[in-house]
Amino acid sequence: MVTSSAPTTQETTDVQDVTAPDPPWVTIVWNDPVNLMSYVTYVFQKLLGHPRPRAEKLMMDVHQKGRATVSVGTKDAMEADVLKLQAAGLWATMAQDR
Repeated sequence: MVTSSAPTTQETTDVQDVTAPDPPWVTIVWNDPVNLMSYVTYVFQKLLGHPRPRAEKLMMDVHQKGRATVSVGTKDAMEADVLKLQAAGLWATMAQDR
């Protein structure tokens, strides 16, 4: 009886799924009738680390346009930013940037 042996080595091909990365998430602060502009500027500086000129510009966007995107990053990071801003009394939400 003749037996043939199968090859002992198998070729494996690594197939990587090529997908576009998820769009980043953004934290949005909305205008409200409660917080002073100076306080909003202060919060942007202290909680998000924006330099004063950037914090003032973002505050003016909130005041004049009704909203401003104040941070961009991963979903987890934006959830943390939203919680910090809400704890400081600002109206903040997050969304996936498109």
